[in-house]
Amino acid sequence: MRTRLVAAAAALCLMTACSTAAADGPSSGPALRPVSVILDWTPNTNHSGLYLAQSRGYFADAGIDLTIVEPGDTSGLQLLAAGKADFAFSVAEGLVPAREQGAEVVSVATVIQHNTSSLISLTESGITRPRDLAGHTYGSYGSELEEALIRTLVECDGGDPDAVELAPLSSDDFRIGLLEHQFDAAWVFDAWDTIRLGQIDGLDVSTIPFIDHTDCIPDWYTPLVATSQQHLDEDPELVRDFLAALTHGYEDAIAEPQAAADAIHEAAPEIDPELLTLSAQWLATRYTDDPEHWGVQQATVWDDFVGFLQENDLADPGFDTDAAWTDDFLPVD
Repeated sequence: MRTRLVAAAAALCLMTACSTAAADGPSSGPALRPVSVILDWTPNTNHSGLYLAQSRGYFADAGIDLTIVEPGDTSGLQLLAAGKADFAFSVAEGLVPAREQGAEVVSVATVIQHNTSSLISLTESGITRPRDLAGHTYGSYGSELEEALIRTLVECDGGDPDAVELAPLSSDDFRIGLLEHQFDAAWVFDAWDTIRLGQIDGLDVSTIPFIDHTDCIPDWYTPLVATSQQHLDEDPELVRDFLAALTHGYEDAIAEPQAAADAIHEAAPEIDPELLTLSAQWLATRYTDDPEHWGVQQATVWDDFVGFLQENDLADPGFDTDAAWTDDFLPVD
């Protein structure tokens, strides 16, 4: 598979409204529809269903000539809004402000059913629950949502949020940051960072999973798959065909995690194969609560998350949550 080899050229073409033929497309037969999907980060197991579907020809079978593009200076949601991309992996905390700024982008599937973020720390620090962050240093990305989450978690657990020191992250190498005591805790994704730090690097780490504290903070969809409202209105069959192939890929990733890891490694051979394998196995049971219905979103999850943003002045009171997502284009049994 040559998806990664064409990524840079594809990104340039997307910005200039040209088209790139997918490397895995057939050379004869009916013309395939060119479709682009923008990743939210470099290839990782959050994207396993995408890469597995591509390697097994599910998109070509659906009449789609797919180009996978790694993110650049312009976000996938911005490209969607500008008509320069067809689909994008993103997060709820990115989609809400994008819509408020006028981008008509819509979430059409959740990649993982529940939030898999945690606060990670060295076990020796003694941070086992949110209130333990008081008196410690938190490595911050500098986002307002992040600060609201940390303050809410600590206060809800009976701690003093003002006693948490926020230190800007100098890099995303959490191992160095923790070992050199640049910070005591940081926000990580368990399927990647926690596995890498604890099982690959061998650090003795502890985590505070966000999902264990939904009495204080909301669950939310991160990552998700988005498209434009224009596609939903003008080419709904393309959206359905894309999601059918993608769903097939994630169903396979759930049933065959090693195959998912292999598909990503083929596209991005520089990634540690052990990390890919462990991560794919960990996520296989977490992509969805119901393996036969990948991608399904819930109104209560969206309402609770947007409500949290509004309570913390991070979203307008009149934000139309219902318009931000839909399950109508997912495969129906």
